[in-house]
Amino acid sequence: MGDTLYMSGQIALDPASGELLTASLDVETHQVMKNLSAVLKAAGMSFEHVVKTGIFLKNMSDFPEVNTIYATYFNQNFPARETVEVAGLPKGVNVEISMVAIAST
Repeated sequence: MGDTLYMSGQIALDPASGELLTASLDVETHQVMKNLSAVLKAAGMSFEHVVKTGIFLKNMSDFPEVNTIYATYFNQNFPARETVEVAGLPKGVNVEISMVAIAST
């Protein structure tokens, strides 16, 4: 359990300004992934350690674009994942992603 990192869902908040970056789905998704990367880095991990993700979308028709961006953050061995459409997300965002990472992978 000590080697496992459970990351709460991240949205497109700019950590420096606290502002939402939602000018486009592309910008929003990249910011979510950057936020997750920062949490992983703080724990001494990277996307290579991720074993499970949850992607929550306001609109499932956004899946192809989000999926394409998401895929660029992994080199191989994509983690298990589910993607679901939800009625609403915090602060009205379009995408939220959570992850589980294990240090020993």
